[in-house]
Amino acid sequence: MVKTLERAIAEVANLPESAQEKIGQELLAHVERLRNLRTDITSGIQSLDAGAGRELDTEEFLRRAREQHGRG
Repeated sequence: MVKTLERAIAEVANLPESAQEKIGQELLAHVERLRNLRTDITSGIQSLDAGAGRELDTEEFLRRAREQHGRG
């Protein structure tokens, strides 16, 4: 285990049990999101390698993103 993670776990161990549980759940959820992201990236790379990519219209992408997220 890396030193930073070891230090963080040592600090968390000094907190009340309920806080430890919440932090543990949040950490596991974060790890799962990272694992899913890695899977998505790998899938995307394989798709591009197979020639399934297409050119991106950056302006259109940004317009849609702004509409979807309420930023104009």
